[in-house]
Amino acid sequence: MSKYWSDVTKGLDPYVPGEQPKAKQFIKLNTNESPYACSPLALEAMRQVVSGDLRLYPDPNADELKQSIADFYGVKKHNVFVGNGSDEVLAHAFVGLLKQSGKLLYPDISYSFYPVYCNLFDMNAVPVPLNEQFAIDPKDYQQANGAIILPNPNAPTGIALSLSEIREILDNNKDSPVLIDEAYVDFGADTAISLIDDYPNLLVVQTLSKSRALAGLRVGFAVGDAVLIEGLERVKNSFNPYPLGRIEQAGAVAAIKDKAHFAGCCRKIIATRQKTTDSLKSLGFEVPPSSANFVFAKPPIGSNAEALYLALKEQGVLVRYFNKPRISDYLRISIGTDEEMDVFIERLKAVLAN
Repeated sequence: MSKYWSDVTKGLDPYVPGEQPKAKQFIKLNTNESPYACSPLALEAMRQVVSGDLRLYPDPNADELKQSIADFYGVKKHNVFVGNGSDEVLAHAFVGLLKQSGKLLYPDISYSFYPVYCNLFDMNAVPVPLNEQFAIDPKDYQQANGAIILPNPNAPTGIALSLSEIREILDNNKDSPVLIDEAYVDFGADTAISLIDDYPNLLVVQTLSKSRALAGLRVGFAVGDAVLIEGLERVKNSFNPYPLGRIEQAGAVAAIKDKAHFAGCCRKIIATRQKTTDSLKSLGFEVPPSSANFVFAKPPIGSNAEALYLALKEQGVLVRYFNKPRISDYLRISIGTDEEMDVFIERLKAVLAN
């Protein structure tokens, strides 16, 4: 710890990303990346920009990207905000919308960046326990609060809320901003973007990292009432007016417009997820229903999740293990290609047999 650190820095407990190994080739099923390449239209759009005017600043408002997102979801451009990955969009939302005098509610088992932001921004946060089935119960959010943030589908469980359940939460919290974090929504859940006209307190955040295979580009966005979006713009322009470069904007616009590639990749991942779930269940794993591009699996009786994670790593397969209360008996397994998942299952069988 450096004497030059501020008191804020000394008190931080930073987010820890999944392993990104460099020294050895792994089948990477630990960071929920797409197993498929991004849209070829996006690649071509980025190539054209690379040979163009990179000496010039990008559009600080990213108007073309906002319009493409608005067109895709049937909203207005003033309902859209964009940022450097959904993590940055979430950070701006924590400061601009969720930091209220009342407590912030979020699931106790959820995206582990939420408590990091709460600590960074000195927020009064109260984790709300998931029920015994690892699901979010809307009734648990019928309590006094200043704001609410929920992932849908949740991570690392993959369990999704229905739109009627989200409406229930919104109907009981009309005076609080409610953020629905939809990083994995395209793999089996229904987006809450369709509800923004009915609920001016609703903000929906998504990313191009997962279903559009652009994790390396870092593009995220939010959709909500124009007043909420204005709040995010005020924070963004007080922090970094140019969060997305020309290459990022061009690639993102093309990816949003390439609906066929997007839909095809989602279909393949959903099919492989079902096949993987069936295989894991046949081996004695407990697997809650997932609407994400990963499964959350409890090993059979007599097997240890951490030991399986380490043994699979030795066999060249990376999955995610969380040494945390309530979920330390589970593994989160990203969905790869059919070929990758076949190798994973075969190596898993070999580890279980030892």
